Amino acid sequence: MSHGGVFLGVDVGTGSARAGIFDEKGKLLGSASSPIQIWKEKDCIEQSSTDIWLAVCTAVKSACSLANVAAEDVTGLGFAATCSLVAVDADGSPVSVSWSADARRNIIVWMDHRAVDQADRINARNSPVLQYCGGGVSPEMQAPKLLWVKENLQESWSMVYRWMDLSDWLAYRATGDDTRSLCTTVCKWTYLGHAHMDQWKESDSRDMQACGWDDVFWEEIGLGDLVEGNRSKIGRSVAFPGHPLGSGLTPTSAKELGLLPGTPVGTSLIDAHAGGVGVMESVPEPESKADLSDEEAICRRMVLVCGTSTCHMAVSKNKLFIPGVWGPFWSAMIPEYWLTEGGQSATGALLDYIVENHPAAPLLANRAASQSVSIFELLNKILLSMSHEQNIPFLSALSQDTHVLPDFHGNRSPVADPKSKGVICGLTLDTSEKHLALLYLATIQGIAYGTRHIVEHCNAHGHKIDTLLACGGLAKNSLYIQEHADIIGCPIILPRENESVLLGASVLGAVAAKKFSGIHNAMKSMNAAGKVVHPSSEPRVKKYHDAKYQIFRSLYEQQLSYRSTMAQALQ
Repeated sequence: MSHGGVFLGVDVGTGSARAGIFDEKGKLLGSASSPIQIWKEKDCIEQSSTDIWLAVCTAVKSACSLANVAAEDVTGLGFAATCSLVAVDADGSPVSVSWSADARRNIIVWMDHRAVDQADRINARNSPVLQYCGGGVSPEMQAPKLLWVKENLQESWSMVYRWMDLSDWLAYRATGDDTRSLCTTVCKWTYLGHAHMDQWKESDSRDMQACGWDDVFWEEIGLGDLVEGNRSKIGRSVAFPGHPLGSGLTPTSAKELGLLPGTPVGTSLIDAHAGGVGVMESVPEPESKADLSDEEAICRRMVLVCGTSTCHMAVSKNKLFIPGVWGPFWSAMIPEYWLTEGGQSATGALLDYIVENHPAAPLLANRAASQSVSIFELLNKILLSMSHEQNIPFLSALSQDTHVLPDFHGNRSPVADPKSKGVICGLTLDTSEKHLALLYLATIQGIAYGTRHIVEHCNAHGHKIDTLLACGGLAKNSLYIQEHADIIGCPIILPRENESVLLGASVLGAVAAKKFSGIHNAMKSMNAAGKVVHPSSEPRVKKYHDAKYQIFRSLYEQQLSYRSTMAQALQ
């Protein structure tokens, strides 16, 4: 059965590789996933590029077969992935980045925090490039991780021929072209994308000589060897996302993926950024504010990509420097727009942690399984019946005695404090499932207050965000989305397709295949809105959350004072 042209999006997340087939209206025709291995030891979290490529091939073949799509129907493909760091030698074989010296383990996973000390030392130098990542690098970015490897694994360091962001490596593995994306290099490698601002437009689509590296920065932090050889280890050439790479799929990779050689492959995106591309134009017709140009309207939206962690993406035509928030990143998501990127390091991961570590979890999990619902749906039902039983004015008020600061994996934005810790205030000896439901509600609210803090902070620094769009696993949880709408006071638009990251990756393939003139045009055609969730119109709901938000803000302030008290006591 021929579908005319369809586009393939591949996303490598933290736990699986996924593939989705979309038509040119952005409708999902079929998707599949395949698990990937992960090794965790203390602060070190590692993966294998060999294992990931096998999982990608499995997922792509399954998705094509489920969508009933033949190889010749796939007109273009794109890759998105976590911003994990891949090490390969001159033959493209893996080089270990692990204490274990296990050669398979050649990827430092995005969430790995081994390089906190290196990040602190890099930030202490106050290099001018740091103003483009919120004033400092995070241990989740690549420069600190590279410095860690150089300081701790000298043998590996000398063997590595290419250091690549995972999504760039996938495109390189597929095409043999090691051109890097403006998304990965600008967001994670301190590359100054705006060096190209006056030279190139997206429509000139070509790979551009990498003139945005700050060699002095790399030399100052002790990584001057990466500048040698025209910076071939970290990227000699860069391109806008969606730019066609090499001659498309190589014969070898085409065979492994079950596709045709020469199929166009677009320059990659980080997974959260692909989510942004997959939803940012998903607005219902009447929502497109008639008095605003397209350019102004898109600058009033923020996309929440809610998975293991949450990324908060907003774009602007002018560069906005926002302390503690990453960016401004030129062309890192939508070409020729500046990207502001906020984030919370643990959201889905935090809810899992809270639920799985509660005594009531095993029984609840069994009950959820027997009813074929998720444990979160079951908790949402329990909360609903508790609110009826206790005759409270609205469900959110159940948590009046429980307050959560969700910084269990540090605070990425807007405080940018990786040392921040989580706080739960209001614990008792209760171990019932009702208690778990309360804790779960208070945690969702804590996460939403964190997002409110980010939105308020961005708007105080020049953004005009008044609409949120949400995608990712947590966006499927109705309570999670409603609490966010109530707490932030904005409508939240959910996309028609909930596989937004895969859709964003497929947009790259559509642009590479020249079906659209650029990313933004492709988004207008392939993004579509689903449901819109409005904030509660009840004044008492707003009053309740305003009060709880003040408590949320004070939990961090108190933590700072405890930290300094203890530091003084130990001097």
